[in-house]
Amino acid sequence: MIEHLRTVRQSAKTIALVPTMGYFHAGHLSLMEKGRELADHLVVSIFVNPAQFGPGEDLDKYPKDLERDRELAEKTGADILFTPDADAFYPHGYESFVVLEDLPHHLCGIHRPTHFRGVATVVTKLFNIMAPTFAIFGRKDYQQLMIIRKMVRDLNMPVTIIDAPTIREPDGLAMSSRNSYLTPAQRVQALGLINALENARKQVGDGELDTKALINNAKFLIDSHPDTQIDYIDICDPETLETIDKIEGMALMALAVKVGTPRLIDNMMLCPPGIG
Repeated sequence: MIEHLRTVRQSAKTIALVPTMGYFHAGHLSLMEKGRELADHLVVSIFVNPAQFGPGEDLDKYPKDLERDRELAEKTGADILFTPDADAFYPHGYESFVVLEDLPHHLCGIHRPTHFRGVATVVTKLFNIMAPTFAIFGRKDYQQLMIIRKMVRDLNMPVTIIDAPTIREPDGLAMSSRNSYLTPAQRVQALGLINALENARKQVGDGELDTKALINNAKFLIDSHPDTQIDYIDICDPETLETIDKIEGMALMALAVKVGTPRLIDNMMLCPPGIG
C-alpha cells in the first residue's frame, strides 16, 4: 500500500481515504462518493480495530461481509480496498498509542474509556501508511470526528478532514452496521433515538433552553420502550463537548442507547430562536 500510493503521489494525484470497519450501508457509500468527488484516487479501508473495543463489547460479533463490501466499493468508484490483518497493525509486543487529553473524556468516552485511544491510534496509522490528501468521516460519529480533527491540528498532519452528513433510513433511524443486530420489534423501538432528538429540537425552537428539562424529556421518551437502556444523553458545546446547563448558542445533543444488545448512537444540533 505504501509503495502503491507513493507512485500515485508521484503522478501528482490527490488521494482521498474513507476509513471504515466494513459491512457497508448507504452512509459508507455516501462517504465514498464524497471522496470520489474530491480526489483523483479513492482508497477505502476496512479494519475492525481491536484497539477500540473494550471488554465485553462486540469485537468478535461485529458484522462482516468482505465480498459484498468489495463489490459495493468497486461500484462506488473506489480504486483500492485496503484490508489489513490485525496482526499486521498490532504485532506481538505492540505498545504505542495516540492519546488526547480532554475530548475523549466526554460523551461516549465516559462509558468506553479506551475507545478513542484506539480510534486515534488506528487513524494515525492509516494516515502514516497512505498520506491522504483528504480523509472523510461521518457526522453520526460526532465525537470521533472532533477528536480526529483535533489530533490532525495538534500533530500538524498534512491531511484535510472532511465531514459528511448522517445518512438516515426513510423513517429517520441513523444508518449503522449495528442496526443489523436489531429484531423487528427492536428496530421500531430504536426510533426512540431520533424521536427524542427531533422532540428536543422542536422544544428548543419553542423556547425551552434548560438542558436538564430537555434531557429529562428525552429520557422519558426513550425509557417508554421496553428494550432500551440509556448509556447517556447530553447537551454540550459542539467544539469542546463540555456539558452546558443552558442553550445560548448552537449546541449538540448526543445520546447512546442500547436497544436490546446493540448500542446505537445519534446526535443533532440544537439552535435556539434567533440564532443561525
